Order: sequence, then structure tokens, then C-alpha cells
Amino acid sequence: MTDRFDPPYPGYDILAKWDSVSFDDTTRRVYADRLKDVPERAFFSETEWRTLNAVCDRLIPQPDRPDPIPIAPWIDRALAENRTNGTRYTTMPQMREAWRTGLAAIEAEAQERHETAFSDLTAERQDALLRDVSNGDAEGPHWNGMPPHRFFRSVMLNEVVRIYYAHPAALSEIGFGGPAAPRGYVRLGADRMDPWEAPSDRRRR
Repeated sequence: MTDRFDPPYPGYDILAKWDSVSFDDTTRRVYADRLKDVPERAFFSETEWRTLNAVCDRLIPQPDRPDPIPIAPWIDRALAENRTNGTRYTTMPQMREAWRTGLAAIEAEAQERHETAFSDLTAERQDALLRDVSNGDAEGPHWNGMPPHRFFRSVMLNEVVRIYYAHPAALSEIGFGGPAAPRGYVRLGADRMDPWEAPSDRRRR
């Protein structure tokens, strides 16, 4: 969780396709919302909010990005609107309860180990704690029977990564060529690229 990410497509910008046939009105509206309509906190408490933002900063660090991609606000909005993907493990509570329990447990782990808030820990201590949660080595009464590793991997990490890579800036750094509709992809064979994809000479060898 500490290695720097070196984007393999420097200079590529998916938003350059804005007025092209790669985007339709729906795509433009979704991307505009991601860029301009960042929601205010509506679900989490102030303590939960601080913990969540600190967790997001460690799962996907963005130290070199002038305008970090907002992640926590979109998690908060989905929970405020009680929107989920409709599935969950039988060992997990409902999504709202899972998030409240998980963030409270991470905060309790920080207090128990270091007598301070998770958001106030050093990056190294935050990483160590999250690694233990991911490995299932942080079980305790504050988890209320919820499997820590399951919360970390199938809820928290899954949602953080999903939201990050829904943002145009993240799509640009991985060379995403644009939605399959309306333009579509034609050259589907190995080492074949459509001309609107990220230039091949920028691919990491």
C-alpha cells in the first residue's frame, strides 16, 4: 500500500473524446457528475468520515495528484440512498451496518493498539493495521462477529477501487479507450488496437 504508481499512459486523457462519437449524452452526464457533482456527507458521522477518508488514502494513495479523486463522498451517497449491488455473503450484515461496524472496529483497533485515532496514525501504522484486517488477524469483540477480512476485501476494498476507477482521471491513467457504446470496439485480436485507444507506444513493456 506504499508503492508509487507510475501511470503507463502519460499524457493520455479520456476526456479528449468528449465531443467525439466515443461518448454519448449519457456518458457525458455521468462523467460530468463525477467531476463536478461531488456529494456532501449525508450518512457517516464525523468520526466515521475521518476514518473512512484515512482508509481511502492508504488503499489508493494519491500524493502526486493535484486534485485527488474523491472516493469517500460516493460511498457515503450510496449508503445514504441505501443503494447496494444486491448481493452479500451470508456471514455479512446489511451494507449500512457492515460499514458502520467495520469503520468503528478499525477505529477501536487503532485506539487499542496505539491509543489514538486511526486518522492520526502514521502511514506505516495505518498500513500495518489494515494489513491485519485484510488477513483476518484483527478479530476482536468490536467486530460484532463480522469477519474482518470479508469486510476488508469484499466490501471496503471492492468499493474503494470501484469508485476510483469510475473517475475519468483514473480511466486515463490506465489507458481506458472509452465505453463500448456508442462507438464500440472493432479490432479485438491480440495486439490489435482501434485508433481511438491509448497510443501503443505508451504501453509499458
